[in-house]
Amino acid sequence: MRVDFPSATATVLSTRQRIRVRGAVQGVGFRPHCLRLAEAHGLTGWVRNDADGVAIEAQGVPGALEAFVRQLLAELPALARVDALERETCAADPHEKGFVIATSEHRSASTTIVPPDAAACGDCLDELFDPGDRRHRYPFINCTHCGPRWTITRRLPFDRARTSMAAFALCDACRREYADPRDRRFHAQATACPRCGPRLLLHDARGEPIPSTDPIADVADRIARGDIVAIKGVGGFHLACDARQPATVRRLRAAKDRASKPFALMCLNLADAARWGDVDPAAAALMQDTARPVVLLRKRAGVDDELPDIAPGSAEIGVMLPYAPLHWLLFHALLRRPAGAAWRSAASGVALVMTSANPGGEPLVIDEEEAFTRLGGLAEAYLASERAIVSRCDDSVVRSTRDGTHGGRQFIRRARGYVPLPIRLPRIPADAPSVLACGAGLKSTVCVTRGNEAYLSPHIGDLDNTASCLALEEAVARLVDFLDVDPAGIAHDLHPDFFSTRFAIDGAQRRGLEALAVQHHHAHIAAVCAEHGADGPVLGLALDGVGLGLDGAAWGGELLRVERDAFERIARFAPLRLPGGDAAAREPWRVAASVLHAVGRGDAIAARFPRQRAAPTVAQMLSRGVNCPPASSAGRVFDAAAALLGLVEINGHEAEAAMALEAAADDFGAAAAWPGAWRIDDSGDLDLLPLLRCVADAEERRRSEAAARFHATLAEALVEWTLAQSLASGVTTVALAGGCWLNRRLRRAVVADLSRRGLLVLEAREAPPNDGGVALGQAWVALHRMWEKKREA
Repeated sequence: MRVDFPSATATVLSTRQRIRVRGAVQGVGFRPHCLRLAEAHGLTGWVRNDADGVAIEAQGVPGALEAFVRQLLAELPALARVDALERETCAADPHEKGFVIATSEHRSASTTIVPPDAAACGDCLDELFDPGDRRHRYPFINCTHCGPRWTITRRLPFDRARTSMAAFALCDACRREYADPRDRRFHAQATACPRCGPRLLLHDARGEPIPSTDPIADVADRIARGDIVAIKGVGGFHLACDARQPATVRRLRAAKDRASKPFALMCLNLADAARWGDVDPAAAALMQDTARPVVLLRKRAGVDDELPDIAPGSAEIGVMLPYAPLHWLLFHALLRRPAGAAWRSAASGVALVMTSANPGGEPLVIDEEEAFTRLGGLAEAYLASERAIVSRCDDSVVRSTRDGTHGGRQFIRRARGYVPLPIRLPRIPADAPSVLACGAGLKSTVCVTRGNEAYLSPHIGDLDNTASCLALEEAVARLVDFLDVDPAGIAHDLHPDFFSTRFAIDGAQRRGLEALAVQHHHAHIAAVCAEHGADGPVLGLALDGVGLGLDGAAWGGELLRVERDAFERIARFAPLRLPGGDAAAREPWRVAASVLHAVGRGDAIAARFPRQRAAPTVAQMLSRGVNCPPASSAGRVFDAAAALLGLVEINGHEAEAAMALEAAADDFGAAAAWPGAWRIDDSGDLDLLPLLRCVADAEERRRSEAAARFHATLAEALVEWTLAQSLASGVTTVALAGGCWLNRRLRRAVVADLSRRGLLVLEAREAPPNDGGVALGQAWVALHRMWEKKREA
């Protein structure tokens, strides 16, 4: 945050100041905060919202003005974030009386932001369960400290008329609260009550209305008896069921065609979450944050016996706490409505599956008609509502970093609770042209820049179906309109077959703009550079599944030298042959077969993988070199190791094999690296075939030990490989990016060792290291290219 104070001379000579506050300062109670402090310090003047944030004129004795500003920043409302505060002296008004909240000023161009959606606050929960309160058990209760923001806002500034709540006229009681600067609901744009606000609506499996005097109680009864219910939440629908009923969970898996990908749980409180996972202090803080993300926790012993189909094959389980009043009411009903408040923090034993309501791989469903059409066969009932969702926004998924690095949090998916907070771009000028970056093909997000801020969309998903492609178009239109910008260039991945690439090129041609291609792994490293403002040279260690390289080959285990918009591929993982090409990403046994062939054991492929009918054919393909393109992919190295150890032969979801390998390593614990199990060849490439040979030789009864030694050896190899290049180049800053850095064991070991050896390690903090952050890197590269051209012109 930048705070500009006037000179001492100016402060002495003037008793009135014009103050500009930028950041997340609208819809969070910031103006009443100003009013209360101004009155406490005896100041006169006014405060108002405008297109740039909050404007203040305050008048009083110099010492009071200084105290006002310092307290203004020190005691911010819960959801406020100040990015900059600027002050200048102005003419005093000798006739002014009192301090007021002035009418908002609207302009066509806006540079302010709206805060993300926030979990129900303690005050609202107290009212929600108070039988004497007029909002008792009202599922849309909120105030300036909590409730929906991004998901209901159509345009800026954040005023009720520009949200989906505009359809609901305030009753007299709500209007009095809304207009009272001393009330917690002063200008709470989503405020309402049972008399004037939206209602819940219950429907059957065909979408027909079900008459109900208490829809939440009816849904609780359905869940208790084993039904799957589609529930409309803050950013879209969830599919909810009782996690303790295995038959119901298996039915949900079959309906979603989701064989093994973990489901997220919603637990009432930390006591319940601790039954299933290891809730360390950092994880507890994340779970109770106003964003209420899904937090990945280390599984407790016995979880897979009690909840066999929630997170099979994973060492972690994703858990979130209730964040919408509706969720709290549902738990209350499931517990038969206990009195008082103690139940909110006491262990209940209740655990709900709360998974995104979408057919496999498609975007989150957000409205009723869409739900009835797209979720047919997935839900036995629908709990809908009259409050429209303007922007679909999945639950965010994070992991705590116990060492406290990058804020104690690592993003796996950045969405509800964090969007649309901008990511600051140090080193980018405030008057930089706006760019649109369209991301990659998997875990898609888009990014739009405004000045030196980057705005990532919520998670969209994989662009392998029409619905996801339409969702990308919707996300682009939403961000561009919301930020009121006109992008001067459009960035995209190098791969010509991605929908995001075609969309970018077509859009650029229609608008007469430049389309800027950014190599996939360059974008990965650039995303980390963008967050840290690293425009000097860095060594980029990009480890992921696959991305198209400059030579037309599949890259994925790369050591790059990156500086602003330029990069050089210094070295790579020695390539493995992928029999069947893309099929190898879905079927890790194929990569394992390639390893066996490479170490002279091709004749053992069929016997090693007897369940794979294509094994003899794959052995012949490898022998003849037919349809076996090379790839330097780090992800395929993990796949090969998992398949060689008999953990996963066919991926039921992306990275299943790598997750199983890490889980097996965790079962063993710490392990030593295999000596001499890697080498750096004459070209500087990292050859891991000796490591995979060791894995192939491991006895089945010792596969957990082999998995642990695999991780230790790979970490050692990566550190030495990077150090060698650092010494050769003189570059001492290293950026880590790519989906493989979501592996806890690998990340922890490499970061610790590189840091101990004197290198500065940069990691993703505000965006995921996987493909969910690629659009940010594309935007960073495009901004530098366009800025350089502007300077040259």
